[in-house]
Amino acid sequence: MDEVLFSVEEGVATLTLNRPDRLNAISMPMLERLSELLVQCDRDPQVRVIVLTGAGRGFCSGLDLKDLAAGKNIGSEGSLGSARFDLRSAPPIVLHGVDKPTLCALNGAAAGYGMDLALGCDVRIAASSAKLAASFTKRGVLPESGGTWLLPRLVGWSRACEIAFTGRTLGANECLALGLVSRVVADDRVHEETHALAREIAANAPLAVQATKRMMRLGLEESFEANVHHVFLQLLPLFRSKDFSEGLRAYLERRTPKFEGQ
Repeated sequence: MDEVLFSVEEGVATLTLNRPDRLNAISMPMLERLSELLVQCDRDPQVRVIVLTGAGRGFCSGLDLKDLAAGKNIGSEGSLGSARFDLRSAPPIVLHGVDKPTLCALNGAAAGYGMDLALGCDVRIAASSAKLAASFTKRGVLPESGGTWLLPRLVGWSRACEIAFTGRTLGANECLALGLVSRVVADDRVHEETHALAREIAANAPLAVQATKRMMRLGLEESFEANVHHVFLQLLPLFRSKDFSEGLRAYLERRTPKFEGQ
């Protein structure tokens, strides 16, 4: 059985973690396949938006502790020294570097590594039954997959410390109040709502959307003045793009533009 399902429709690629019998607990093959698909989507001009979700009733329960106990997963004896374990191709790092917008359809509980994967997406839409469980310190580890970088930027230092130090589990509405998710919807509508937003984004000029994401990501690490200069350098080639000409013509002709990503 494929541990990550993959499909593309109307410019939206859907990646589904597919170990529902284990609440989509992370395995090494799943990590490798997820990274491969993220890179593939980022390079494919037919893909404009990426949706990440889970099969069954959960998003991702974190690292598979049964595999870990059996010596088959990250953290097992010798695994951190293995040539197979390469942080450069780890999903959180690959996900952070993807230029295509990434949306998380948070269809259920996301714990540990699963929480970090969800937080690594650009937008999160949560089912009403969804939860984020920062259970790292309760297992004797730390948020190893981006959480220590992401949480303070999403909720501020004090709240991030409280969540991470206590290993607290947050319900969907609490996540909404903290700004960890964009909206909370009924369980049976989370995929529909997420894909509707994905199609709305995909209808815009893809080069402009990707440039916007790159500059927002870069802006997290640089001064205002530096970001303004970098944005201007991104703007110049966009002015020469076919999409810019199409957007201008569509505005003047009062019609919906048809962007080609060129």
